[in-house]
Amino acid sequence: MPLLTFEDARPWAKAMRAEVLAGKMPPWSPDPKYGKFSNDLSLAPGEREKIVAWVDGGALEGKPADAPPAKKFPQGWQIPNPDVVFEMPEPFDVRASGAIEYQFIRVPTNFTEDKWVSMAEVRPSNPAVVHHAIVVVDSPEIRGREEYLGGYAPGMLPQIWKPGQARLVRAGSTLTFQMHYSANGKAARDRTKIGLVFARGPVTERIVAMQAMPPGLTIPPGAAHFRVDGIATLRQDAKLVAMRAHAHLRGKSFQFRAVYPNGETEILLDIPKYDFNWQPYYYLETPKALPRGTRIESTAYFDNSSNNTFNPDPTATVFWGPQSWDEMMIGWFDVAVEIGEPVDGKN
Repeated sequence: MPLLTFEDARPWAKAMRAEVLAGKMPPWSPDPKYGKFSNDLSLAPGEREKIVAWVDGGALEGKPADAPPAKKFPQGWQIPNPDVVFEMPEPFDVRASGAIEYQFIRVPTNFTEDKWVSMAEVRPSNPAVVHHAIVVVDSPEIRGREEYLGGYAPGMLPQIWKPGQARLVRAGSTLTFQMHYSANGKAARDRTKIGLVFARGPVTERIVAMQAMPPGLTIPPGAAHFRVDGIATLRQDAKLVAMRAHAHLRGKSFQFRAVYPNGETEILLDIPKYDFNWQPYYYLETPKALPRGTRIESTAYFDNSSNNTFNPDPTATVFWGPQSWDEMMIGWFDVAVEIGEPVDGKN
């Protein structure tokens, strides 16, 4: 429901009170004891109490003259006008019902020189049928290793890196659009695209996408607290800048840890109640230095029992797969790596 005006919000006052007190809204899952994030949506101290007091006091309207200016939402791209846009070659027809196979659609960049990307935004043309989209780069530098470039999912914002930081897309690279479509009762079409903004000034740090994930998983029927672990090891000094937890409908909790070369362990991100419907990137307020040899460990617990109201089938053995009734466990994280001599972002 819209919440832009008093008239919009007033009928939902009691529901908002309940959701705020339960900690469900705004949707922010991390345990506040671990890490500070620049995109934190949680209420500041005292804000929850103000909302509760307003409802308990009759949910009265304030003075219209004291209202802030009306919120303006961007139309079109949320990033500045992209330097280049890549689009699926043809619209994809989404049928009205039934399961739809995960789609892998390759789009050549035709770049004749390396490009440094400081911003990326993925935009479906029909969000009603796009469950999520991931765009990865298949580089001629390392064939067979795809690196995350951008994505679309509930709660995700465009990737906008700080001055001096950028992702590298090599000349001759190909983009793969990994598309998860969901039928919603009406036949539809979608043609998702990604817009890129190139770095304008010198680039001193390359943003590298990494994954702490298992080689696969098998979750037994009825398992209510099944653990799955993933590990990635840094081969050079780096700074951790962002993390994203990914699982499907049986995901129960998710945690990232750093195990440093001296043996010390630090919790970087802890999501005690994982929510499949809310999978944002978590951007660190202050990047964390990680020396060479640091292990990034991810741990997820899954509930494949009948206690999980979202479980498609608690009697099934669940394997790795792209559909929502399958499962995944991916601890995505981004690190900033110094590139030595500054590089002109325009080349």
